[in-house]
Amino acid sequence: MRKADLVNQISEKTGIPKVDVLVTLETMFKEVKDSLSAGQNIYIRGFGSFITKKRAAKIGRNIKRNTAVHIPEHYIPAFKPAKEFVQEVKSRYTGGGSSENEPDDSED
Repeated sequence: MRKADLVNQISEKTGIPKVDVLVTLETMFKEVKDSLSAGQNIYIRGFGSFITKKRAAKIGRNIKRNTAVHIPEHYIPAFKPAKEFVQEVKSRYTGGGSSENEPDDSED
């Protein structure tokens, strides 16, 4: 699903104009980026957490020149889903969900 599809679905389900939904989503994304850049994690109960993970310094390889490259310690953004979120997705694929939206693995 792309961002445009998400905007369309939210607009249809809530009756809010697409422009307002788009502005709200863009603002949310900007706030998540700004918060993580400032070192603040975001916790959304029942959904998950947007966090920063610390990557330790390490030695990498430049395979073209066959040389060692020092990769400094750095932080990366990450998403950790809530237990309820994980359970809902798991149940969907282990027979707990409806069969009409299940992915079709058959090769016809």
